[in-house]
Amino acid sequence: MEASLQVLAFWLVILVWSFASASSSGPEDFRRAFPIVEPDSEHTKLRLAREGLEAIQRITTPIAAVAVIGPYRSGKSFLLNQLLSLSCDEGFGVGHMRDTKTKGIWVWGTPVELDIDGTKVSVLYLDTEGFESVGKSNVYDDRIFALATVMSSVLIYNLPETIREADISRLSFAVEIAEEFYGRVKGQDVAFEPAKLLWLIQRDFLQGKSVQEMVNEALRRIPNNNGDRNIDQVNQIRDSLAIMGDNSTAFSLPQPHLQRTKLCDMKDTELDQLYVKRRDQLKKLVATIIRPKVVQGKPLNGKDFVAFLEQILDALNKGEIPSTGSIVEVFNKVILDHCLKLYSQRMDILRLPVQENRLQEVHEESKAEAKKLFDQQHFGRHHAERSVLKLDDEIQKVYRTFLLANEYHSSKLCEARYTECEDKMDHLQVMRLPSMAKFNAGFLQCNQTFERDCVGPSKETYKQKMMKMLGKSRSLFIKDYNQRLSNWLVTFSLIVAIVGRFIIKFILLEISGWLMFIFLETYTRMFWSSESLYYNPAWHIIVSTWETIVYSPILDLDRWAIPIGILLLVLLVYWRCYGRRKHGSRSLLPLYNSRQKAGSNRPRTD
Repeated sequence: MEASLQVLAFWLVILVWSFASASSSGPEDFRRAFPIVEPDSEHTKLRLAREGLEAIQRITTPIAAVAVIGPYRSGKSFLLNQLLSLSCDEGFGVGHMRDTKTKGIWVWGTPVELDIDGTKVSVLYLDTEGFESVGKSNVYDDRIFALATVMSSVLIYNLPETIREADISRLSFAVEIAEEFYGRVKGQDVAFEPAKLLWLIQRDFLQGKSVQEMVNEALRRIPNNNGDRNIDQVNQIRDSLAIMGDNSTAFSLPQPHLQRTKLCDMKDTELDQLYVKRRDQLKKLVATIIRPKVVQGKPLNGKDFVAFLEQILDALNKGEIPSTGSIVEVFNKVILDHCLKLYSQRMDILRLPVQENRLQEVHEESKAEAKKLFDQQHFGRHHAERSVLKLDDEIQKVYRTFLLANEYHSSKLCEARYTECEDKMDHLQVMRLPSMAKFNAGFLQCNQTFERDCVGPSKETYKQKMMKMLGKSRSLFIKDYNQRLSNWLVTFSLIVAIVGRFIIKFILLEISGWLMFIFLETYTRMFWSSESLYYNPAWHIIVSTWETIVYSPILDLDRWAIPIGILLLVLLVYWRCYGRRKHGSRSLLPLYNSRQKAGSNRPRTD
């Protein structure tokens, strides 16, 4: 028991010590350089280094980045240590060998806190791998340059001694970035402002001209009387650099000491005092031009900065050669999603199905609104054309979906109305009491309902189908109508005769029934065919009389025939059973009644 308590106490001590050491050494862990971007195994593309990203993600205040780029072995790491007031032992690694020391992009883990316009800003200093070192492709150098250009707030272009033509050519990407993003209309949000470009000439020993004059002279157009394409391209870069005229400045530093390999071991008192003075001036200059990194109107904190870095790196690695267009697409992707959402919302207002011209009209209006939103918010001016084409393509895809949905709903609705009409026509075919007026009324109502309710692209197809069905139903009804009417009239005449003879014993009614029966039977025999009968004027009078009795907007005898028949039968039975008892048995034949009266008043002879 005692031994187990000792073991427990030992582990508690270990845990407390570990926690205390972690708490006390936490800030010190970040006071060193971290890689944030590393080359892949083939040294052609870049990948993220998580260790350095963790150092950035912890920052909660707005971030600004100062990146130093330039040829390898040009003193970039030493310059950063000087700007951070760090020795070579504790700052960025400085090498004195001929190969490059820095691989990828590195960051100093502890940012410099500055107050910019009343806002606390954390300034990160980035060291980049030098250009034109052995064993690398030009595409890899372009990716390093592109990434530093997009990430940084201040881009220090570190050049030894003077400016070469290759240094100007390398700025083509920075110029494209400026043209795409910085050349926007004032007052509108931009994806991000390109970095302030600082031309820094180290080991400046030239006399006479200032560094700014040297930069201006280097950026003048080169005469091209022979029409050399390469010179035209370089001159185009020179012309485009005018866009960054307010976004760049020039500065120079003299040689800090002749013994360059011992610079890391020297203190400020041992360095050239002119260098120390100019270095301090450079620090102040950098501090005055630093601005927080703002992307899409929002200052980036640590997590946002890492997400932004991942986004840009993915865009640069997509193509074989990093391009401004790929970065434009990254920033316009969100805008495209918003535009497509707006288009879909406006199209969803329609209740399908609708007429095709109406769908086309709303499509054009919605597309115009989506493009208007894209024009207001998109990033880039030249390469945005690709995003516009993509927007058109995506809108067309959504529109095709609406076309298919409209066709489906139209077909479904028209099919339902067609089926209803077909059922109604079948029902009218088997009316108990055939009526042409009722058939025509149902035919007209069915046609009007179909015309009103069936809309959309399927209407024409179903309209033809509908007319064919209605025409066929009408032909069948007309064909059977005259024959059924004739049969009903013959039956009706027999019923009248029977009722007049046996039920109410009204000889005139009986005679009328028999006369009607004889007329119908003999009249039809007078014609060679039923068609000639049905076109006879006399038959038309019969049909008109029948239609007037059987169907009207007020009374549909086909519907009420059975109830009316039952009611009449009940009244007849009541009259037969009770009415004759009350009034006595009395014949309705006047001649018969007079005989009865005469016989009853004759005097008896017996």
